[in-house]
Amino acid sequence: MATPPTAVSGAELLGTIMREHREGLVSYAEKMLGDRGLAEDIVQETVIRAWRNIDRLLGTDGSVRSWLFTVTRNLVIDWVRKPHARREVVGYAHNEPAYGAEGTEAVHDALVTRPLLHRLSPEQRAVLVHIYFCDRTIQETAGILGVPAGTVKSRQHNALRKLRTVVRPEAA
Repeated sequence: MATPPTAVSGAELLGTIMREHREGLVSYAEKMLGDRGLAEDIVQETVIRAWRNIDRLLGTDGSVRSWLFTVTRNLVIDWVRKPHARREVVGYAHNEPAYGAEGTEAVHDALVTRPLLHRLSPEQRAVLVHIYFCDRTIQETAGILGVPAGTVKSRQHNALRKLRTVVRPEAA
């Protein structure tokens, strides 16, 4: 900042923070989160906290910039630790190939898996994707989908039974 923090009022300090530090803070948060909109929300919360702690910022011996970046980093960490950050949107697209396979294996897996998954109901498909492709437990899947664990188990059982009859009709 061009002027020392003690020589400006609270409103001037917030204006200076927004002008001089906003883009840097958004960029910093975006690198950690991978989402610009969420990064902007985090920076907005940082500015709100700066406003609430304006007296501390005006009398600080340290750098206002380092305080802002520390608050932003802590807010990002809090966001990532919250359970909602680990949940996926229920409308998740299930047509991506399984991760981890390389080259032709990924293409082969996608060509074989996609048509089989589309034979299932959306509910059964979501359960299998969460359990087998995303490597989640039944409890985690139940929490994400908002259904009881018993429902997840029965959807998994019925989906696998249906896939067995499609892949190996003699097993039915």
